[in-house]
Amino acid sequence: MTDTRGTTDPENWKPLELRPESGRTGAAGIREVLTGIGDFGELLAREKAVVFRDFDVAERDVETAMDLLLPNRLAYTHGTSPRTKLGGNLYTSTEYPQHMTIAMHNELSYSHHWPERLFFYCATTPGSGGATPVVDGGLWLDSLDEEVRDAFAAGIRYTQNLHDGFGLGRGWRQTFETDDRAVVEAFLDQGEFDWKWMPDGGLRVISPIRPATLKHPHSGTEVWFNQADHFHPAALGDETARELAQILPAEELPQSVTFADGGPIPDAYVRHVHDRGLEVAVDVDWRQGDLMVIDNVAVGHGRRPFGGDRRVLVAMSG
Repeated sequence: MTDTRGTTDPENWKPLELRPESGRTGAAGIREVLTGIGDFGELLAREKAVVFRDFDVAERDVETAMDLLLPNRLAYTHGTSPRTKLGGNLYTSTEYPQHMTIAMHNELSYSHHWPERLFFYCATTPGSGGATPVVDGGLWLDSLDEEVRDAFAAGIRYTQNLHDGFGLGRGWRQTFETDDRAVVEAFLDQGEFDWKWMPDGGLRVISPIRPATLKHPHSGTEVWFNQADHFHPAALGDETARELAQILPAEELPQSVTFADGGPIPDAYVRHVHDRGLEVAVDVDWRQGDLMVIDNVAVGHGRRPFGGDRRVLVAMSG
């Protein structure tokens, strides 16, 4: 095995890259590397993100690789991004148009139960661009202006309006991967959400107050950990936000966010968080057969725009 060492210094952090040394590739090569490492969980806790380069894992072997790297795989329950489920709790990565940048975020940080690890697999090399930027959550927090950090200190509250099959955004069946209202209600009650079935069959969900930052359970480092910029209309761009505001009042948007006291979050704060996260991120470029595993609390991730084909699959674990 050869590796390109990452660093735990936030200013110079980058993912650890591992490569095969014996010539053995595929899932068998990864198993060989992991045998030499010992406890992969300890390695990931230290390095925050690990990239497996040149192992040339075939798509038919992805499940085997996931079994090695991603115990206790989770469904994408309460997810907000458009994805296609491929089986075995493996999904396509976010299916937003390829010209769009997907800003930095920690998966499901707005919910009450988020994955500890995320797994990425490149099935098709991007024609151009298409990197997955990753950002050290402590560095992201430190990069924000003090005024912004202070404003978010009391926490935030998210609102979702999930349609019954037709409408803007996602429907509640997509979001919770079920047709059973009782299953949805049990999930929301467990998370202490305020929820209401609407006359048109849709579902309004209001979160309890969520923290804007979180202390990592192992390192104790405080990290930026929320998706305020993803839920805020300002993240859509001025023109789209204006068009939505003409159609719907704020409380009826597919998703929105306020400060803990219900006060509006200024557009400038949202753009600041969005821009700083992307500015301090490190791009992970993709080649077919590459894998990456990240600590979902320590590290945020996103997507750069791309041209041509790009197919990256994702999975997550508790």
